[in-house]
Amino acid sequence: MNSHFPINSRRQFLQQTGMGVGAVALQWMLNRESATAKPPVLKDKPHNDLLPRAPHFEPQATAMISLFQHGGPAHMDLTDPKPELSKHHGMDYSGDIQFSFVNEASKKLFGSPFLFQPHGECGTELSELLPHTAGIVDDLCLIRSMHTGANGHEVSIRYFHGGIPAVLGRPTFGSWLTYALGCETQDLPAFMVLSDPGGHPVDGATNWSNGFMPSMFQGTVLRPKEPRIFNLQPPKHLAGPFQRQNLDFLQTLNRQHLEAHPGESDLEARIASYELAARMQTAASDALDISQETASTQSMYGLDQPETHEYGTRCLLARRLVERGVRFVQLFHSGQPWDNHSNIKTGLASICKKTDQPAAALVKDLKQRGLLDTTMVHWGGEIGRLPVTQDHGSPEKAGRDHNGQGFSIWLAGGGIRGGMTFGQTDEFGHRAVENIVTPNDFQATVMHQFGLKHDQVVFTHGNQQQIITANRPARVVEEIVT
Repeated sequence: MNSHFPINSRRQFLQQTGMGVGAVALQWMLNRESATAKPPVLKDKPHNDLLPRAPHFEPQATAMISLFQHGGPAHMDLTDPKPELSKHHGMDYSGDIQFSFVNEASKKLFGSPFLFQPHGECGTELSELLPHTAGIVDDLCLIRSMHTGANGHEVSIRYFHGGIPAVLGRPTFGSWLTYALGCETQDLPAFMVLSDPGGHPVDGATNWSNGFMPSMFQGTVLRPKEPRIFNLQPPKHLAGPFQRQNLDFLQTLNRQHLEAHPGESDLEARIASYELAARMQTAASDALDISQETASTQSMYGLDQPETHEYGTRCLLARRLVERGVRFVQLFHSGQPWDNHSNIKTGLASICKKTDQPAAALVKDLKQRGLLDTTMVHWGGEIGRLPVTQDHGSPEKAGRDHNGQGFSIWLAGGGIRGGMTFGQTDEFGHRAVENIVTPNDFQATVMHQFGLKHDQVVFTHGNQQQIITANRPARVVEEIVT
């Protein structure tokens, strides 16, 4: 052994004996390509790639689309009818209430101005504002007992996405899922974010942050209008073999630098992103080309109507992405359009008009294509609204303040039971009182449907083993899964 090169680590030994990190990786990939190779289970070992990985047990879901509704949809006006609230409209509420806007606070009960009717074979009651969702109610599990315990937007958003109320710097749900399972396609990002043309949602990029994980597990944001990816195609004079030579040369330099600086996760992620970008030139162009869809499909999503065209386009793109192997797709709104502190009659009707038809079309479309069995769809916000009036001087201007004590979300597909409601709020819709479900329960349940034990998907950070629920109480809600 050459005394000028002391062996201080296993990595140095491999490098000096002709088996550098790149060679080891190459050998692993060759094994993976063999007919008998199986994806390794690496839930408790660090890794920095998006190759497909085996779950802990047989999954029912393999992809997820999250339609996140920032602001707090008013459940008693949409999904959770409260006859007693209407009966006592205008009377003082006798219970304790936490207000976010004390100067406009009122304890006058505010009965819903919208009518509810039962729908589907299951008979679930929904508001007149959701006529299209009413058409898919037999495919939905409507959870009416969500609870964050906090009324603030950011505190509850971070609870849903990162596992701990209010805390920044943690990986979001899509990051955990793609870290655990990788991606079925290597030609598109594993975790994709479809943003609103009006701008980012409340809490911005925190909604799809990779936190303390390598940056390759962060959500990839598509532009909200065409071109959705800048510079997807090279200039004509650089296309073809010339581009390939440049990319190969760049890859060689990057790999040499990585071998000289092993363990740099940001560098590894950057190399992976370059390689992915080259593969995306064909795959992304195809996935984002909705002109391939029939006129009837586009109409079903509302692309022929001004109110639904934009959100419908993104819902349709979400289906096209999961159809091509993307693991997790999340749609966001600009700001928080469900934050109806005032003018709830018109404001709530407006955002429902934008989202109801596209969201229902997504479930219908996945079902008719045979994808709903393995694709889970989530609809819901971070909080709900209070049963009392937020006073603005007249009934027409009335709204509702924040409420994290009880609210609704719905799930469909991926082994979730359809045609059912789960949990209850009290007679006025203020607090969840039966079968309470927290965001940690939601996280554990969704991961279970992907074949994962949520407490065994581990990432070591700061010499601590981190899991998505941060060791907080969490249960798989067995009652809602098949």
